[in-house]
Amino acid sequence: MASIKISVERLTEGLYIKLPLQWTDHPFLLNHFKIKDQQQIRLIKNLGVKYVFLIPEKSDTEPQGPEAQIEAISKQESLFLDKQAEKLWLEKQGRITRLKNYKRKIQRCEKSFGRSMAQLRSIVGKIKSRPVTAIKEAEMLVEEMVDALLESDNVALHLMGDSKENEDVYFHSLNVAIMSMMLARSCGMSQEDIKAIALGALFHDMGKLKIPTAITRKTTQLTDPENNYLKLHTKYSLDLANLTDDFPEAAKPILYQHHELLDGSGYPKQLKAEQIDLKAQLVAVVNAYDNLCHPQDPNKARIPYSALSFLFKNKKAQYNNDYLALLIRLMGVYPPGSVVQLSNKQLGLVISVNSESLLHPNVLLYDPTVPSNEAPIIELEESDLRIEQAIPPHKLPEKIHTYLNPRVRMSYYFDPDD
Repeated sequence: MASIKISVERLTEGLYIKLPLQWTDHPFLLNHFKIKDQQQIRLIKNLGVKYVFLIPEKSDTEPQGPEAQIEAISKQESLFLDKQAEKLWLEKQGRITRLKNYKRKIQRCEKSFGRSMAQLRSIVGKIKSRPVTAIKEAEMLVEEMVDALLESDNVALHLMGDSKENEDVYFHSLNVAIMSMMLARSCGMSQEDIKAIALGALFHDMGKLKIPTAITRKTTQLTDPENNYLKLHTKYSLDLANLTDDFPEAAKPILYQHHELLDGSGYPKQLKAEQIDLKAQLVAVVNAYDNLCHPQDPNKARIPYSALSFLFKNKKAQYNNDYLALLIRLMGVYPPGSVVQLSNKQLGLVISVNSESLLHPNVLLYDPTVPSNEAPIIELEESDLRIEQAIPPHKLPEKIHTYLNPRVRMSYYFDPDD
């Protein structure tokens, strides 16, 4: 998008301009915007800059001619502008402080996610040789996570960094556990039920560790024998849990029934509706969402927005509709990990969503004038911007893709101090 360097004396309402300053060096919310009134023009002039960059295709009007008369500013108007600038600066400083706090929260979440992933790997490593120890450690992990979840009144779901390769089962299981816990919480379930769901979700796919990787990692369509072998993972997961008497009975149906579907088309028993345990129905919805985002063939991966839309439009007969509606509420209309275009045509990455305000997630903005590690995060609820559409990451120009770094794998965590 071409820009033209023009003198600040030529500014008028309706021009779309970009400031030649860092985001932290001016009081405006964004580095580029459409000028809406004379007050903004005065504030730009008061910044001491001699020129700005005009983006003609986004502008509603032409700049004034070079010979435009410069209006004198009265002392009273000057004082008013100073106060307005001070007010904007205070708001901006508040945003910068919130941004720093927010990034600290993300770092805390990253550490918690990494710690939980390491614990889960350790637990599964012990499940055959020391099953009692493994189950006890799993229950302690679940206890910590559920306690942290229930301590907070308002929990936001945050997008985490990419997982390492060769951790597919652990990554998927932790992801499903996190979202299932939050879904169970939003249903108003008891602490004991949430713990059973979290434990069942952590172990729901562990039976896949007994399936040859040639099958679990195959990216082309499975043959019928391969598919039948893969379906045995529900039985194998239950077998692992049954190595000890300590695995809670309430969590076992999740291991065995998370692929059963309400219309009877699932497996292993082709159960229908009320025959399927409610906790298993809840985990099944989350499991389906995560599998759509992370299929074995990366080329078939759906963006979060598309995965939720697909389930809602095409799978209502197979999944519990109450849980499906609550999952959409939990994830937001634009879930974390969605690349979006805003009403000012700027692109960004949704990094967290609050279930109280589905259309207004927090978005990390693409701004080439700001280093990516300092990219502004905007709270849409507090701005006049809105999301126009979700965009598949593969359609992004390379420099924008690199800047926003949309995850190949979406992983989520929550911050108990949110």
